[in-house]
Amino acid sequence: MKKILACAAVLLSANAFAGGDAAAGKAATEKYNCAACHGKDFNSPVDPSYPKLAGQHQDYLEHALIAYQRGVNGANGRGNAIMGAQAKPLSKQDIQNIAAYLHSLPGSLVLRK
Repeated sequence: MKKILACAAVLLSANAFAGGDAAAGKAATEKYNCAACHGKDFNSPVDPSYPKLAGQHQDYLEHALIAYQRGVNGANGRGNAIMGAQAKPLSKQDIQNIAAYLHSLPGSLVLRK
């Protein structure tokens, strides 16, 4: 039982390191000018149809950026010309970092029960 718990702790801690660097994510959002559409605080987009990103789940943000890279014809892809062009140059590490940063921000997203 102790071996199982030790293995689980190692896997969980390794997972935490793979989560992205929020400081690098902040720099990437500035480099790619994400705030131009999603708002300076990532909570007040310039158009109500654009999503609020602050506080969003990190894994969802990663999945969404990868889906925009794949495009509408890719497996599990998303079609949006602006986001597709924005996501194309991002590396896997960029995506993880951006997602970590946006997830760390205080957001106004609410869960309805």
